Amino acid sequence: MSNIENNSSRSWFTAENRGTLIQEYGIFLAFLLLAFILSLSNEYFLTPGNISNVLLQTSINGVLAIGMTFVILTRGIDLSVGSVVALAGMVSASFATTSITAGVAGAPYPFFVALAIGILVGVACGIIVGFIVSRFSVPAFVATLGMLSAARGMTLIYGGGKPVPALTPEFRWIGTGSILGIPMPVILLAIVFLASWWVLTRTRFGRYIYAVGGNPHAAKTSGINVTRIRFLVYVISGGLSGLAGMMLSARTGSALPQAGIAYELDAIAAVVIGGTSLSGGVGRVTGTLIGALIIGVMNNGLDLMGIQSYYQQVLKGALIVGAVMLDQKRNQGL
Repeated sequence: MSNIENNSSRSWFTAENRGTLIQEYGIFLAFLLLAFILSLSNEYFLTPGNISNVLLQTSINGVLAIGMTFVILTRGIDLSVGSVVALAGMVSASFATTSITAGVAGAPYPFFVALAIGILVGVACGIIVGFIVSRFSVPAFVATLGMLSAARGMTLIYGGGKPVPALTPEFRWIGTGSILGIPMPVILLAIVFLASWWVLTRTRFGRYIYAVGGNPHAAKTSGINVTRIRFLVYVISGGLSGLAGMMLSARTGSALPQAGIAYELDAIAAVVIGGTSLSGGVGRVTGTLIGALIIGVMNNGLDLMGIQSYYQQVLKGALIVGAVMLDQKRNQGL
């Protein structure tokens, strides 16, 4: 009986099963290992205040990365999210400032008006990019690179190159407030994550996203409107970029024209590290969230250890390259 049990256990723990185990839970185990190492390196790492700080630092990148996940699942890329963060933050802040010179006529408006404006700005940018990519078959890299430059220019034009200060307390609440002791940016990230998880795993639209990313020609043959799906994922990414822009402005207390620079790199890094394939059709929003947490924990831990930010960029680059290499190896094995 024992020999049968040993043989069955050995047959279960094959190379294929080990690979599946690593693919399913490897990113979570890597996150726990990183947190364990950093907790041993610094006594302040696991304190409640520092954990709250890590979650706050991760919230904005997490929201951006979740939007980026939708795009990358369809074999796309969105390089414009950082610039859209700045533009949406600037425009929404101009509706929620008490400054006479920086606000629009009639400002400050109720904070929900400013929130709606900010999300609409992000959605508008997503509509433009999505239309160009889906209708004219322009490579996503080119279309979003163009929006990156255009949105940054519009930000500077709209604000005259100056920040928008003196935001109302109601607007700032989404960046500095809390509910039951939980910071609002963390709550917003949780809402975005749960909604995105439900869409990708429980709806027909989510299944269509995976189908388009896996094989767009087969998806089209199956009756899926590939053009519509590709269009909508950029709208989602743009809307979440608008939300992230307002979260950033509310947290800092003013909207800066240089906000969001290189944010797209952190978002892409979180998605790739989280296991979403750049070839499309493979990935989970859960992995993206853990990828964002890995970046946030790594940055925070290195700061506590007194390591310069330059090294953080090197490590982040190494993580991205390593994740892509693993993705390529997995694809070759299929």
